[in-house]
Amino acid sequence: MKSFVAGIVATMIVFTFGAWLYLRLGYADLRANLPPSWLETQLATTALNASVARHAPSEPNPITPTEDNLLDGGRLYRDKCADCHGRPDNPVSDYGASFNPRAPQFMQAYPRLREDQVFYLIKNGVRRSAMPAWSNIMADSEIWQVVTFLDHLNNLPPAVQQELHRPAGSDP
Repeated sequence: MKSFVAGIVATMIVFTFGAWLYLRLGYADLRANLPPSWLETQLATTALNASVARHAPSEPNPITPTEDNLLDGGRLYRDKCADCHGRPDNPVSDYGASFNPRAPQFMQAYPRLREDQVFYLIKNGVRRSAMPAWSNIMADSEIWQVVTFLDHLNNLPPAVQQELHRPAGSDP
């Protein structure tokens, strides 16, 4: 039994060293214009979801989904997020699709995380992706407005839908 455990430990050491050597010698092709492998996608997605589940503080959304709040959230989304994450007239952003990992296209697939987790991701960003930490640019209340907007994408009032079609930065 002792030699069996030693064999497992030795195998793990050799595998870890081999993986490090593979990366260190530059065999991993990390160009952004190559699609990530299935394994890379699974590892990154699993790690991100686990990290958000562990670190996102569980707090309720303080913004009520009134038309005014959805309108403000829609404007913030249009001006700060839509270039990467899509808009109704351009649901698949070429810019966001050029990233690896690709930026989620919210006009096609709504966020599947809880509101507090989406808030955490927007506020803190995602390392080694193009998602910046917006905490130095937007107030928490503005981030919550975007979260509220994203949570109600499938049921937006007509005024908010119309606002999304206006050019960025063109508030009335």
